[in-house]
Amino acid sequence: MPANLPPQYHEVEARLREAKTPAEKIEILQELLAIIPKHKGTDHLQGDLKRRIAKLRTELEKKGGRKGFGLHVDKEGAGQVVLVGAPNAGKSSLLARLTHAQPDIGAYPFTTLKPLAGMVEFENVHIQLVDLPPISSEHLEPWVLGIVRNADLVLLVADLGRDELLDELEGVRAIHERARIHLLPAGRPLPAPEPGHAVKRTLLVANKADEPGAGDRLALLEELYGKQLPILAVSARSGLHLEELRRRLYEALELVRVYTKAPGKGPARNEPVVLPKGSTLLEVATSIHKDFAERLRYARVWGHGKFDGQKVQRDYVVQEGDVFEFHI
Repeated sequence: MPANLPPQYHEVEARLREAKTPAEKIEILQELLAIIPKHKGTDHLQGDLKRRIAKLRTELEKKGGRKGFGLHVDKEGAGQVVLVGAPNAGKSSLLARLTHAQPDIGAYPFTTLKPLAGMVEFENVHIQLVDLPPISSEHLEPWVLGIVRNADLVLLVADLGRDELLDELEGVRAIHERARIHLLPAGRPLPAPEPGHAVKRTLLVANKADEPGAGDRLALLEELYGKQLPILAVSARSGLHLEELRRRLYEALELVRVYTKAPGKGPARNEPVVLPKGSTLLEVATSIHKDFAERLRYARVWGHGKFDGQKVQRDYVVQEGDVFEFHI
């Protein structure tokens, strides 16, 4: 089967030939892996790209003497959210309050030196939250932007305790723009990215809302950024609005939860199947087991706006809270 690679693949591949450092090569190889069509004709090429990425990561870890973490964070849970911000914005404190992770937290810059992940619980859904080293023109680990490029959602963290927050925020956004990563508002349709570019759903989290003068700084932030990005003021220290932040994470990831049941029994409400909005009944079945999906004839559904046990076919678009009884 031919690979049938899209034109943008070759454009990105040309940048790979010009890349100088292993970190740059890894980021571009990850772009190629995301662009490549997923079918049998590209299996060999996908495997080759993955082997090259693994080899470069090993090379980087040996050179830097870094063990215990790499330049990639495997996705877990319903979605991967990354914390992005200037030094001392409070990203690590947010990670500690929202998850069971135990990051190093200090009053000095660049306390976070490697990615650290934890799981945020929202009702019966688990969302992966990843703390990254700060974004600064003074120092930027080259692999950080690669992790941002691969994430499902960006939490852009602003520090309401500092008068310099607007300059810091602009600096962080400018660094992403130069890397062709565009931070766009969550909750709106995302445009198709140009070749080599990435567009990321983004929430602006204004941390340290209980600091002196935070109210005035928040008003200024909303005046300048309110039409660009959704803003939520929180405090990692006091817990202000952190429950609201959990809910917004789930909504911004644009997911749906559905449930399954056996005939004559109730649904397993503590074990939802979580999929992107717009998923079909067949995709629900596939997420459970590929063979099961192939044998699926139809399902009966319980949910809002439907009569109990309504029969639906494979192409039915699932809705939040649907309960399915599969028939094979």
